[in-house]
Amino acid sequence: EKIMSFVNRQIVDVARSQLGNVGGEPYWSWYGFPSRVEWCACFVSWCADQCGYIDSGIMPRFSGCSQGVNWFQARNLWLDGSATPTSGMIIFFDWVDDDGTQDGNSDHVGIVEKVEGGRVYTIEGKSGDACQQNSYPIGYFEIFGYGTPKYESGGTESDSESNAPVEGT
Repeated sequence: EKIMSFVNRQIVDVARSQLGNVGGEPYWSWYGFPSRVEWCACFVSWCADQCGYIDSGIMPRFSGCSQGVNWFQARNLWLDGSATPTSGMIIFFDWVDDDGTQDGNSDHVGIVEKVEGGRVYTIEGKSGDACQQNSYPIGYFEIFGYGTPKYESGGTESDSESNAPVEGT
């Protein structure tokens, strides 16, 4: 299994540091909203910004899931929901609506923390109005797809070995 590069781990570490936040005010207020909004995408954008990924063009600044999906798809940085992701990818969901169908639009977004034992582990903002860890089977039907940022433009695997311990591979 490939060792996570330092830059992949960076956004995961930032997201992990926010676990337990309730209400999302740091993220939606950073984005520029004067009051609470559905803040899952603001959380992902805030994490990316803490890593310098928005300024460097590695990730978009987005407050709506569809904006994020469109950005990744337009740059060919996209995997469909059946794929096996890697740490640091951006996971988009299309929840089943009240009528039992999916509308083909992303409703929620988070960050892939790791993949282990056939499950995708995530860190999501606005999961029950909090930053929480969740997990889903690989290929779960409500996973819409994955944004695949080109982190490698910002670091190398050899960087990671000197900068941080390698976590459970």
